[in-house]
Amino acid sequence: MRATGRGARTFFAVMLLAVLTPVLPQLSDPSPYGGLAAQEDEREAREAAEAAELARRDSLRRIFDPAGAFAPLDLPEPGEFRDAAGAPGEAYWQQRADYHIRVTLDDGRIEGTERITYTNNSPDSLTSLWVQLDQNLFRETSYGAQRAEELGGDVRHGGFFKDGGFVISGVRADLEGEMTVPEYRTEDTMMEILLGEPLPPGGSQVEVEIDFSFEIPETGGDRMGQLDIRGGIIYQLAQWYPRVFTYDDVNGWNQSPFLGQGEWYLEYGDFDVELTVPRDFVVVATGELLNPEQVLTPMQRERLAEARLSEETVHIIGPDEAGEDHTRPPGETPLTWRFRAENVRDFAWAASDRFVWDAAGWEDVLIMSVYPEESLGRPGSSGWERSTEYLRHSVRYYSEQWLRYPYPVAINVAGLALGMEYPMIVFCSWRSRGAFLFSVTDHEIGHTWFPMIVGSDERRYAWMDEGFNTFINYYSGIEFAGGEPILGQLMSPAQIATDTRLPTHAVYTPADSIPEADIGVLAYNKPAAVLVLLREEVLGPETFDEGFREYIRRWAYKHPQPADFIRTMEDVSGQDLDWFFRGWIYEDAILDQAIVSVTRLGDTTRVVFENRGGIPMPLEVRILYQDGEEQRHEVPVEAWEADGTYVLDVAGGFVRNVQIDPDGVMPDVNRGNNVWGRGILGRRPPR
Repeated sequence: MRATGRGARTFFAVMLLAVLTPVLPQLSDPSPYGGLAAQEDEREAREAAEAAELARRDSLRRIFDPAGAFAPLDLPEPGEFRDAAGAPGEAYWQQRADYHIRVTLDDGRIEGTERITYTNNSPDSLTSLWVQLDQNLFRETSYGAQRAEELGGDVRHGGFFKDGGFVISGVRADLEGEMTVPEYRTEDTMMEILLGEPLPPGGSQVEVEIDFSFEIPETGGDRMGQLDIRGGIIYQLAQWYPRVFTYDDVNGWNQSPFLGQGEWYLEYGDFDVELTVPRDFVVVATGELLNPEQVLTPMQRERLAEARLSEETVHIIGPDEAGEDHTRPPGETPLTWRFRAENVRDFAWAASDRFVWDAAGWEDVLIMSVYPEESLGRPGSSGWERSTEYLRHSVRYYSEQWLRYPYPVAINVAGLALGMEYPMIVFCSWRSRGAFLFSVTDHEIGHTWFPMIVGSDERRYAWMDEGFNTFINYYSGIEFAGGEPILGQLMSPAQIATDTRLPTHAVYTPADSIPEADIGVLAYNKPAAVLVLLREEVLGPETFDEGFREYIRRWAYKHPQPADFIRTMEDVSGQDLDWFFRGWIYEDAILDQAIVSVTRLGDTTRVVFENRGGIPMPLEVRILYQDGEEQRHEVPVEAWEADGTYVLDVAGGFVRNVQIDPDGVMPDVNRGNNVWGRGILGRRPPR
């Protein structure tokens, strides 16, 4: 999903906040004692203290240790489950969870039953199942509520209320044909179901049935909830059913409380879902609709068939039709919508009695948007009437660039959630307009590839989810905009240099341990910009793309770890990249390449360079001579292996200018020491 800061701030708003924060004045509250002069003195003293502390901590990160920088990363030993090349091993295994869910939506309340068929493909016997109860976050006494109170203020992942959380009214287990009522215990957002008899390894199964209900939060942690619109309501339902935690070969059970910021790590399976809603509601969901004859009118079915074959957007329910009686099959009783989704890791849905609904197609993928009339554009500002166009671009681009979109539908839902992703369906704010609507739509559907297809552990490694997605968004935006990167400013070398200069956590930090103010940089911008560096400046686009596609192919519908990605990129490129990932991902290091001296020695000019940051990177140098001749020297990263200095001797006439990184593509924290002599720093055109 997209990052935000406190309150109702979107992913892109928070990234802008990250850009602006370092230069915004930090003014104190008015003081009744000192007046304006005292406030100014206090401000200057505070800024001086902050600058001194920053300089002290910054200096510690400038110590370059070649032996440490180029040492092998301490990655887990490869074995039968994950091999040394970064691919799943011969004995790789993965659990499976299939769901059959039947629920009713009635006046803001969900009530129903699910049956989970859990397959134990591991080599271990399991004595219990761990289940996620994410709705319990919204209890006033939840761990997430306590954490929010400790942080103070209005946190984005709020929505706590008196009657929040699941009501579990029954749990049953069927192991080898015998139905039992197992013992179970809950703690906050976690449930452990004790099986009584161990579940044997090697493909044995247990069926668990859970009866549950909950009141739909008005604002569900910025991921779900209900939005009042003109004449009706929109429900966005996510984290709405008990879900099995992942059990893997690295950590066993990955149970941990859901605190709001960190997302999920889920097993794959098939979903058969029956959603009973009031007759005047339209439902969209993960998966294919199995009973259109019962829940859609003949005209709507005809329009959907037309849209599937159309590049242009077709209205299924037009703005002048939304909420009209003729848009629903005749009758009075509730309708049950049946959906099936195969080999997905989650299921989400939305329902409204006032949806405008349009659609188009791309290679037999039905691409749809639903939104209220209020989300339509106004003169000079396009709105949700372009959502399907944006969605179609993204599905096509990512399919052609990385891996074909694997699902039968892709849906964008306007509602309360500012931006959130699920298989085949994404939630974006009903207020989004213009380029912002394109960007948030492109980002959320980009999550189809990370983590819906490549099922990484978002709770521990947000950078492998949000960062990888923001990286592919960067290039998608360039194509859509005709060459100008939409995320260019936020991921520019200068901005990343600013972000990395401020001492903070490493990108590798687990999501729930990242300060909320830093999540936009550490989970989104910095890892995305780092991948751009790896592609453009280290490996080259052709080699990088081959490696990235191979990573996606190897780990599609599986559970990769960071070591699997790094080893895959090294395997395909044939290069040791440990030095790159250590500095940029595993450590909170900085890049600072500097010119130490330029000396004339007979017919030769000697230039001495120094690596003053913790990260080694290739060195590109431009030499300008007094007669106008220009030379470029590309120095490999291995030049820093001996120590933190590199000496370049160039023959010829007198040198008038030396520049490090003349195209300005590196996030160097101090560009003042990149230039010697007279000259202007060049800029490479946008990629």
